[in-house]
Amino acid sequence: MSGHSKWKTIKRQKGAADAKRGAMFTRLTREIMLAAREGGGSIDTNFKLRLAVDKAKASSMPKENIERAISRATGADKDAAAFESLMYEAYGPHGSGILIQVVTDNKNRTVSEVRRLVTRGNGNMAEAGAVSWQFTRKAYITVPREGNDPDKLFEIGVDAGADDVITSDDVIELYAAPEQFGAIVHALEKAGIRPSESELRMEPNTKLELDPESTVSVMKIVEGLEELDDVQNVYTNVEFSDAALALLAA
Repeated sequence: MSGHSKWKTIKRQKGAADAKRGAMFTRLTREIMLAAREGGGSIDTNFKLRLAVDKAKASSMPKENIERAISRATGADKDAAAFESLMYEAYGPHGSGILIQVVTDNKNRTVSEVRRLVTRGNGNMAEAGAVSWQFTRKAYITVPREGNDPDKLFEIGVDAGADDVITSDDVIELYAAPEQFGAIVHALEKAGIRPSESELRMEPNTKLELDPESTVSVMKIVEGLEELDDVQNVYTNVEFSDAALALLAA
């Protein structure tokens, strides 16, 4: 199980940032609205919207909230048209790279908040492309290890186009090129297997290994950024070791 996945589990157990229900629903609503505005309000033809809706359902977001978000985005609601998705880039401490994906209706406010947190963590903002070249956009899908046969998952995943399938004690992780995302999810569902997590995200081409204390300093920046209302996702090229996770949890 990757360090980032372990960290997500730890944060859920601690009731950290994303477990704050109101903030979480705000992020999910924006993601649904943006996807619906860009590709239409049908989850049958808009795969990005389907992912956003599935994520909202997995987080126990009420059905009426989901339907209202789609309706606002596909109607004449001016607030829906105001949102846009942006990716900010930053240099973190110890040579780390950080990508910050936001959905905002006020770029000036958002970049000011992001810059403040990055600077406070001994990092600085970077020009577009300065950090992102170190990452590749990939489809990421996880399936619970319990009750699922890793060999069967491997066969289904590879046949559907997965580049890598990693099995651990808790989950089975599948990585693929973005264009294979829909095929893999469809193949899993056809086999009666429901993913516990599925998203498009930025994966580092090479992981940066730091000592535990230095790793924690980067993780704290990531945590701070994730707590901002406008931030959807934060990616870093730092490897989250077990030692660093234990230090942070302590």
